[in-house]
Amino acid sequence: MSTILLDHDLEDIKQKVLHGERLTIEDGLKLYDTADFLTVAQLANQANEKKNGKNVYFIENMYINPTNVCEASCSFCGFKRKPGEDGAYTMDEEALLKYVEDRWNDNIQEFHIVGGHNTDVPFDYYLNTVRTLKKHYPQCTVKAYTGAEIEFFARHAGLSMREVMQELIKAGLDTLPGGGAEILTERYREKMSPDKASTYEWLEAHEIAHDLGLKTHATMLYGSIESKEERLIHMDRLRQLQDKTNGFMVFIPLAMQPRSVNAGLKRRTSAYDDLRTIAISRLMLDNFDHIKAYWINIGPQLTQMALTFGSSDIHGTLIEERISHSAGALTSQSLTRQELVHLIKGANKKPVERDTFYNIIKEY
Repeated sequence: MSTILLDHDLEDIKQKVLHGERLTIEDGLKLYDTADFLTVAQLANQANEKKNGKNVYFIENMYINPTNVCEASCSFCGFKRKPGEDGAYTMDEEALLKYVEDRWNDNIQEFHIVGGHNTDVPFDYYLNTVRTLKKHYPQCTVKAYTGAEIEFFARHAGLSMREVMQELIKAGLDTLPGGGAEILTERYREKMSPDKASTYEWLEAHEIAHDLGLKTHATMLYGSIESKEERLIHMDRLRQLQDKTNGFMVFIPLAMQPRSVNAGLKRRTSAYDDLRTIAISRLMLDNFDHIKAYWINIGPQLTQMALTFGSSDIHGTLIEERISHSAGALTSQSLTRQELVHLIKGANKKPVERDTFYNIIKEY
């Protein structure tokens, strides 16, 4: 497929992409700055189709947030509560099982578990959440606890992060989700999430997981105070760790949600920024197999567009997502399998239902 450039400054980037050469941060800045938006899309689509053909993946999954009590003070979070505050909760084992039972269907492949950094419960509470789900639903993958949560458990329990990971794996943990990364620069973290894992600690948690045999996920929360260069530094740091471990399966750019669902357009990322960031992610992260368009953040129709901007995954049915919605997401909390299939086919792509590790369950 030929790419017709309107911005001839992109010629060197086009040649790098065509020959499989790695882009630099400077290249990434050029892609963010160019007015030649559709060339960025074409290059990303070509890079994606080299890896994945027309396949677009999705999964039937269930979100579980066992507690919203949290010691951290992240400025972007609408989910957390302080102990005793109105709306604060911590599920016990009975409540956890009831939550799952009320939402269960036999097609669910994965539990996606993220919660607060709750100092009122011991580390064993978090281990028991994994144990309980594995005992009652052994067929399901447990995707639990972000790199930031791993650092919190280690600090709270007086263990090393490696010891924490080993205990979680014994309990039945299968993979780490990608959250808690936000933007992997210290300037950003000091301003936006000062109580959470540092850049180095988040990366270390995933490196340990990879070393212990787990494949994991990586995210980027964009659209607040970070510069375009910081987004690219974030991608480059993930790329460097992936060179070392090959342990990441997918990269998920997450658009920052405003605190209120009534917030106007000025408080939200633009459609152009969302699609451009997905495309640039695909071009920068040459050693990642998949870039995910997260429909909870950007909505189903923009997600459909993202499938020609380098994305090969649209996440899942996502039964009752809470965290983005508590921070102002306008999307529904779940989509059916039929809706996801329709979305993918509408972009002239091939829907593929997968498990957590991108093994194919069914092609449509």
